[in-house]
Amino acid sequence: MASIVIAQTTVDDEAKAYDIGRGAVEARLAAGVHVDARMTVFYWWKDTVQHEREYRLSFKTTAEKVAELEAWIHERHPYEVPQWIVLPVTASTQEYLAWAAKETRTE
Repeated sequence: MASIVIAQTTVDDEAKAYDIGRGAVEARLAAGVHVDARMTVFYWWKDTVQHEREYRLSFKTTAEKVAELEAWIHERHPYEVPQWIVLPVTASTQEYLAWAAKETRTE
């Protein structure tokens, strides 16, 4: 059985978040994507603390698809240095794992 991961990125535009999320599912690179409500983020960029409003996207995908998803995201991401964090899923039901594997299969 495939293992799944949660991969995350952020964007500052709601429409772009929806486009990336839907596109990743349509391309079968993610079984599902959560677009979280707008949040506030503080971070260092070019020697200055920045303050922005962003949307976090959480992609549910398989470990086997995560590199392909990362490349796909980076081709479409509006940021110079996009956040890309991959979190292992350490526990899940077999049914959920099977669903994620099925929905990211392209053959």
